[in-house]
Amino acid sequence: MTTSPLSEGIVSGRLASDQLSENFADLHPQLEDHEALVAADRCYFCHDAPCMTACPTDIDIPLFIRQIATGTPEAAAKTIFSQNILGGMCARVCPTETLCEEVCVRETAEGKPVEIGRLQRYATDILMDSGVHPFERDAPTGKKIAVVGAGPAGLAAAHRLAMYGHDVTVLDSRAKAGGLNEFGIASYKSVDNFAAREVDWLLSIGGITVETGKALGGDLTLDALTADFDAVFLGIGLGGVNALGAEGEDKDGVLDAVEFISDLRQASELGSVEIGRDVVVIGGGMTAVDAAVQAKLLGALNVSLVYRRGRDRMNASQFEQDLAASKGVRIITNASPKAVIGNGAVREIEFEYTDDDLSATGQTVRLAADQVFKAIGQTLEGSGLPDLDGRKIAVDGTGRTSVQGVWAGGDCAAGGDDLTVTAVAEGRDAAEDIHATLTA
Repeated sequence: MTTSPLSEGIVSGRLASDQLSENFADLHPQLEDHEALVAADRCYFCHDAPCMTACPTDIDIPLFIRQIATGTPEAAAKTIFSQNILGGMCARVCPTETLCEEVCVRETAEGKPVEIGRLQRYATDILMDSGVHPFERDAPTGKKIAVVGAGPAGLAAAHRLAMYGHDVTVLDSRAKAGGLNEFGIASYKSVDNFAAREVDWLLSIGGITVETGKALGGDLTLDALTADFDAVFLGIGLGGVNALGAEGEDKDGVLDAVEFISDLRQASELGSVEIGRDVVVIGGGMTAVDAAVQAKLLGALNVSLVYRRGRDRMNASQFEQDLAASKGVRIITNASPKAVIGNGAVREIEFEYTDDDLSATGQTVRLAADQVFKAIGQTLEGSGLPDLDGRKIAVDGTGRTSVQGVWAGGDCAAGGDDLTVTAVAEGRDAAEDIHATLTA
């Protein structure tokens, strides 16, 4: 059913298809050749480059920018991929404004950093579009490794292990590989089915078999995996979603933001995704911003993003916060959900204002809502897992867990930031340790 943006209720097709296409266009389009050369020319090629230190995957940023500047973007891409095999997606989704670009000397001196993220995309897109894979697989070792989870950590581990000649089986609970890159990233950050194309390109090195619909639990246990494989890497992410803890949160229209983003990413047509007139997103991270912005782009009339702490405590970067505001999202801070109100379905949601220490002030506010998206963090799911550190799998510096022969990395492992680029680094580093262990 197609209706106008002023129609009540949760419906699909609030906007015409041409308007949706414009709204969900590439957030940072690829640089043209001349633009890339001009952007690369701004780099000082620092010897002790702070941008490299700020990159979780330790990419040699001055080197790859110099390679772009000298007209060899394919070489630049290989420099990137040698450290980050998912450098194409990371160029699209990394919060570069709080990592490499934040510490760029140009940013410090002029308030305008070198566009490292867009230059990285420029180089990686050129090489990937050529169909060439920059690495060759070593001679087979006869070793078999199971990677549970086909997200960034698992894919990075699988690629590095396959490159060393090991046979890798990747097991994932979903119907497609890619993890959050495929199911959890805003559509305007990854257009033209890029996540799936990147997986296909990564797998072209050979030696990697992907089996979908396989999750830990039931017939697939850690004991069985360690018996059948020489090593196991867990990159299972965080499958559960935290509860609001608010009265009435089981009402219709109260949904998980991650599920909403996933539905949108997998939709054959953007106009088929239902969206409310008055949407409230609860949370302060990247997922909350992605959900709020996309709700607005789908045609929601009023979208509010509500966070329980102050704006300076939000996990979403300043760029992401500004992006949300520029799309018409209202950001409300220091407000905690208290009750979801409605007769069967949500009609309003009540918040109580909080102090900086989260203590309640007694003052409340109600927001009209026919759709509420929860983006308040995810939780680890699975049985028979290695020892935990808090709510995640305990690991050492190389990703080893409490179980002999089992490593872990990415969002499911304790100690790291919940970022795609961090997950890639942890998967890569665990793979290096697995290889060293198996070949010692």
